[in-house]
Amino acid sequence: MHRYQPQNILIERGEENAPVVQRALQRLPQLPVRLVDRGFRPPAGGLADPFGAGKKTLLFTRNRSRFLEHCPAGTPGLVCCNYLVVSLISNCPMDCSYCFLQDYLANNPLLTVYTNVDELLGELAAVVDRQPWKQFRIGTGELSDSLALDPLLGFSAELVPFFAQRDNAVLELKTKTDCVEGLLELDSQGRTVVSWTITPAEIAEAEEHGTASFAERLDAARHVARAGYRLGFHFDPLIEYPDWQAGYGRTIERLFSAIDPRHVAWLSLGSLRLTPALRATMRRRFPHTRLLSGEQVRCADGKWRTFQPRRVKMYRTLSRWLRRAAPSVPVYMCMETAPVWEKVFGQAPSCDKDLARTILSPSLTDPAAIDAP
Repeated sequence: MHRYQPQNILIERGEENAPVVQRALQRLPQLPVRLVDRGFRPPAGGLADPFGAGKKTLLFTRNRSRFLEHCPAGTPGLVCCNYLVVSLISNCPMDCSYCFLQDYLANNPLLTVYTNVDELLGELAAVVDRQPWKQFRIGTGELSDSLALDPLLGFSAELVPFFAQRDNAVLELKTKTDCVEGLLELDSQGRTVVSWTITPAEIAEAEEHGTASFAERLDAARHVARAGYRLGFHFDPLIEYPDWQAGYGRTIERLFSAIDPRHVAWLSLGSLRLTPALRATMRRRFPHTRLLSGEQVRCADGKWRTFQPRRVKMYRTLSRWLRRAAPSVPVYMCMETAPVWEKVFGQAPSCDKDLARTILSPSLTDPAAIDAP
């Protein structure tokens, strides 16, 4: 298992006795610990790579703003699936060359853990329980990997039972790790989907630094499927490289040779998308990356994407392969326009609710319909 090991721990004064802090201290007894004041920021300057250095320090603090937010994919002009996100952690111990966090968190790079989990659960309950007729899909993988720190923090043991008690909400734990041991003894009641980002093995090795290998991700997926969880797989970002068709073809073949599609809740596709600032950061931090050499254009939302005819070809190719391998599994695109949807699938969802209903298929929203592996 890929386990994160920080070099030191910082704790906001007054949070020393928070359950998540105590769990981490018990599991990392050898590390130096320092109390800091609210709003602590590391000294600026003097480091060649402040973002990379920030990943080595684990900071525990309270979150003093809302936990539940709409996914950034809800940008005007893009087809939205009404996905919601909560962030218990900010920053990620892994270091993918294309990760937006290296720009987004450039001024706040410490790996930050929020201690007030009880307030998060209270906020979720207030929203979800007030609208029992509405189906919610909520993920924790926006500002950090959902499971990379779970061996230290044990957040899944609090989140999975919460969602297991609610028929109108689904939790997605999105990861590039194999840190699934904390899930295996929990009863999700079919309300938690564990999902993985999937790229060809050669791209994962070159660009997704510190992550589990493709083989390790598949092995972890088999373990959680046997434990009764549904699975998700995200081909996002799609990387255009000289041998991409062969690479993605092998990847999909390996995926569904190992995973029974009956246990897959959804599949998604998304293009590589980079802000101008992120492109500059990538050039500085990863001078040997191959991801900036393709034909990319700036789109209406200000992000650079693979030239539309090329990414439409990739979407069409992979969606055809995925539907052949898993014909009953919903396939959707993330952060794309209606015209691209029409070119790929022949039509775009008529509204956000239509896409959300497609993803939250009856077999997922009815736990009794989920067969054990």
